[in-house]
Amino acid sequence: MRFIAALLVFLTHALLGGALFASNFQYEYTGLIFHAGWAALVYFFVLSGFVMTWARRPADTAPTFWRRRFFRVFPNYWTTLAVYALVLGLLLDTPTDLGTLVRHVLGLQAFSPDLMTRIAFNPPTWSLSAELFFYLCFPLLIRLVDRIRPERLWAWAGGVVAASFAVPLLAPLLLPPSKPIEGFGWPELEMWVIQQFPPFRMLEFVFGMILARIVITGRRVPVNFGAAVALFVAVFALSPLIPERLNMAAVHLVPVGLIILTAATRDVGSRAGWLGSRPMVKLGDLSYAFYIWHYMIIVYARQLLGTPEGWSAPVGWLVLGALILVTLAIAWVQFRFVEDPMFRRFATSRRRRPAPAAPAPSEGELEGEKVLR
Repeated sequence: MRFIAALLVFLTHALLGGALFASNFQYEYTGLIFHAGWAALVYFFVLSGFVMTWARRPADTAPTFWRRRFFRVFPNYWTTLAVYALVLGLLLDTPTDLGTLVRHVLGLQAFSPDLMTRIAFNPPTWSLSAELFFYLCFPLLIRLVDRIRPERLWAWAGGVVAASFAVPLLAPLLLPPSKPIEGFGWPELEMWVIQQFPPFRMLEFVFGMILARIVITGRRVPVNFGAAVALFVAVFALSPLIPERLNMAAVHLVPVGLIILTAATRDVGSRAGWLGSRPMVKLGDLSYAFYIWHYMIIVYARQLLGTPEGWSAPVGWLVLGALILVTLAIAWVQFRFVEDPMFRRFATSRRRRPAPAAPAPSEGELEGEKVLR
């Protein structure tokens, strides 16, 4: 399912930011396109908390956990950041602010209240900056979540959902005035706090952690996978009627969480279905590299292909399909020659590695994600 979420983000940026179509086709459905991208990000954040809790190792210390996360994230991230910086600096002659570059190298861009700092270089990686903050906090968070008694897990999950609604509703009342974002109309400070401020978005990560403990402790799940998907579809269909500040995360939290929860429950019961098939697992392996490369492919497609005004609808869809395939190919190269080798070589200290007794596990098995990938 990770690849499906990454694909939704791809489509959001392709149909809006990429402007592949010469007509106004993509703008007729702007609201739904935005909501799909926002729901996909909620999925990534909730899934991340779920998987970190599900796959944790009892003997782990904070440094060993951070080491694995570092070598999962940064080799890909720094590789693509270098390419983006070279394209902007050398090919497009765009001036680079050293302070902004340092923030991006360290993965701290999401903590800047300045929009242009957050979206410099590779704009979608603000979410990766938030994920890094979640990983930094995980060793403390898991100790707190483990203290919740099993019979109270659902109540705590409800409390997190309530907090995810409270912040966007209270933000306009508590935040100082700020200039509106050009073309969007939202106050910049409000948009930052609601959509991109890591401590707030960490509520989704914590929600995923609690859901993982619900499965681990065998608590009753009130719905099945089909009902969870139906709830998501219903909420998504109603999303144009819901205020945007709630659409960015809050309204998607319960449907997305239930999809992850019921998929994991089904996986435990050996009923994985097509989401657990080998092709979907392989696509899940590529989802991280696909995510961090897609924006450059989309943004420069029209210029590279010599049609900056966009294409007709039929040709635009063909180009869109081609861009997906190109991005997948680049993601495969990145995974095959950078992400996977670096993780296998450096994620575990040699002093802690047992002697090999079996073939190396797949990347999905190393991360414990299986169906959820």
